[in-house]
Amino acid sequence: MKIINTISELQRELQVERRHGHSIGFVPTMGALHNGHASLVTRSAHDNDVTVVSVFLNPTQFNDKRDLEKYPRTQEADCRLLSGLGTSIVFIPSVEEMYPEPDTRVFSYPPTDSVMEGAFRPGHFNGVCQIVSKLFDAVRPLRAYFGEKDFQQIAVIRRMVADLHYNIEIVPCPVVRESSGLALSSRNTLLTDHERDIAANIYRVLAASKAKVASSTVEQVRQSVIKEINGIEGLRVEYYSIVDGDTLADVHTWASAHHIVGCITVFCGKTPIRLIDHIKYF
Repeated sequence: MKIINTISELQRELQVERRHGHSIGFVPTMGALHNGHASLVTRSAHDNDVTVVSVFLNPTQFNDKRDLEKYPRTQEADCRLLSGLGTSIVFIPSVEEMYPEPDTRVFSYPPTDSVMEGAFRPGHFNGVCQIVSKLFDAVRPLRAYFGEKDFQQIAVIRRMVADLHYNIEIVPCPVVRESSGLALSSRNTLLTDHERDIAANIYRVLAASKAKVASSTVEQVRQSVIKEINGIEGLRVEYYSIVDGDTLADVHTWASAHHIVGCITVFCGKTPIRLIDHIKYF
């Protein structure tokens, strides 16, 4: 496994791999890696001859600088984890390497990027598109792997790939959960043991809500989830949206779309820590 810090060196290494006809898989991360990330890397290593993993905490996708400051940084542990997963190259650039000058590009893909996270974190998806497009240009992978926990992010990236005519297959990978049901997240490391126990209720409530679909309207299910989670001490719902899984537009009846997903963001604990999750109804 090679650790590379510059785009020029990365491209030289990958040019050699391409000359040998090797396929390249790519897993972009912000570090603080866990078993969810490991599942993406393992999948890429299975599918491709070469797997590149980027570890870069991207500042342009944080609309709250305090959130950026407290985001966990575990670079040495990240490299130890990656070394046993079939990773070929770890790309760890500096902010100056990725942004030698301010990126003024604007990406807009409504309603996909303007609802939910887009509404509550202005500029977030523009920053995501800025860095992912830069990384795609540097790596030029055949396939790129993303966790379905960030359900909306995958939808936005698909729109960007189509818009910029990238010949890259976006491979979504299933959410990896703790035994309690809590979705693995880098932010989980910021939770106390007690808060992790409380946070497990998020998925429990979401999963239980599927049983209400046959006898309740979309809005009744939505309100029921919000009420139940808000009734748990230490949890506060920021939003719960039930949407078309393709366009991310709100649905108002269960017959509105063939693919319906509930997406939630919840604040947990006193700090508080912002957690996201989703449930697939159909």
